[in-house]
Amino acid sequence: MNQEYLFQPVPSQRLEQFSKEELIQFIEAQERVIQSVVLENQKIKARNEELKQKVLFVDEQFIVLKNKFFSKSSEREPSLKEQQSNLPQENKKRKVKVQLPSLRYPNAPLIERHVELQELPVCDCCSSQMKDTGMTEDAEFLTVVPKQFIIVKQLRHVYGCSKCHGSLKTAPAPKRITPGSSMSDEMVIDVALSKYCDLIPIERYANMAGREGLKDLPPQSLIESTHHLADFISKAYVGLKNEILNAQVLHGDETPHRMLEGDEKERWYLWGFSTQKTSYFEIRNTRSGEVASDLLNKSKCEYLVSDVYSGYGKAVRETNIYRQKLNELERPPPLKNVYCNAHVRRKFKAAKDKYLNEAQFYLDQYKCIYHLEEQRKEYQSSESAIHLREQMVPYFKAMRDQALADLSSYPEKSLMGKSIRYFLKNYEEFTYFTKNIELPIDNNSQERLLRSPVIGRKTWYGNHSKRGALTTAILFSLVETCKLIGVNPREYFKKLIEDLHAGKPAYTPSQFITQ
Repeated sequence: MNQEYLFQPVPSQRLEQFSKEELIQFIEAQERVIQSVVLENQKIKARNEELKQKVLFVDEQFIVLKNKFFSKSSEREPSLKEQQSNLPQENKKRKVKVQLPSLRYPNAPLIERHVELQELPVCDCCSSQMKDTGMTEDAEFLTVVPKQFIIVKQLRHVYGCSKCHGSLKTAPAPKRITPGSSMSDEMVIDVALSKYCDLIPIERYANMAGREGLKDLPPQSLIESTHHLADFISKAYVGLKNEILNAQVLHGDETPHRMLEGDEKERWYLWGFSTQKTSYFEIRNTRSGEVASDLLNKSKCEYLVSDVYSGYGKAVRETNIYRQKLNELERPPPLKNVYCNAHVRRKFKAAKDKYLNEAQFYLDQYKCIYHLEEQRKEYQSSESAIHLREQMVPYFKAMRDQALADLSSYPEKSLMGKSIRYFLKNYEEFTYFTKNIELPIDNNSQERLLRSPVIGRKTWYGNHSKRGALTTAILFSLVETCKLIGVNPREYFKKLIEDLHAGKPAYTPSQFITQ
């Protein structure tokens, strides 16, 4: 049978002339054509639906990016209905546990996406065409816009005199951390905080950028940008040191930090000093107490909270000798060591495996002491807080009496013997905090501040140069200070750099809060 009949109308006279076999073939062929057309139509509909979803997603991305780059952050107020739903009701039996995302995260940008039908539907009752009533059925959900790397082509306009044509003037380039760099300030901040705040190694950052379309981003250039940033904001780092030097109570701790190259000595140390509002780091090539002495000699500190490392004892002795030589009017009070009770408790806990009953007594006393300390935190510096500290003294005396009684019962090098001698030898330094409400019970706050640098050290192994060590100290100091006082590091760094470009003086995160 001729194939032309499959795609064009066939006259009825011609159909009557078909034999039975030709008619069967004709019908089967037409059915195949119809099936293929139906299948193709289904594919087109599926493709249209897919394109429609992509258009919605692109629209969503566009709105978020538009709000991010060209408008202020959303300050949406809850609707009257939402406000009423949160008002206390006498007849309400239970609280609503689930909040709308816009109420739970009020600072997040909010976009509205209208879902409409392209073709108006038909009424099921009378078959009339329906109209949009203006009512909506609302729902909220969270979404995310993947990070995008964008190339900005900067066009600085040139102006000339239309009369004499004697001179040309070009619009000045906006100030940047590194003029002429291939990276904007925003990208430099993102690279630095991805490493020193989110602890993402630079090479991993480059690989992540490659998956987002920015392939072959050189990690060395990104590392260099962090050095430029650290140099640019170094005065804020100096401000942190000044806050440390003027503090009455200082926490101190140190941890190994490898120098992979750039110095003959590989084993360096990251030294951390902190207050309740400031975290300050230095990276030095020694663990000698001279590092602490250099800082304490310039400080007004009266109490140094630390572990029982001989370097801190040496630093306190040297500082007091230095202060004795100063003019009496300029001389700060004598400096005292305050030792961390968490360390002695850990020693007794380690001895518990072999000396269960003996060590348990000390652990029970410390359990009571720390319970009182938790209550004290609610009162700050009131008389109730002082009274709670005084209640701890009998527990310390009970441990001292028991330790003196047990001193000769355990070998000097046994776990229990070491724990008892450690406690008795430094008993006064362990109990200083009971006499002064401003002193902490332990040095855990400083140890927490070292956590991110330690994780970072394990992730990128160390520094490759002395300049890299300084960059690490500067950026970790500012980032950890932000975390310590509840400041968003990205907001702080962005505002700090904007103000430095504007000629304003550098400021610390604590000063940023008070602005």
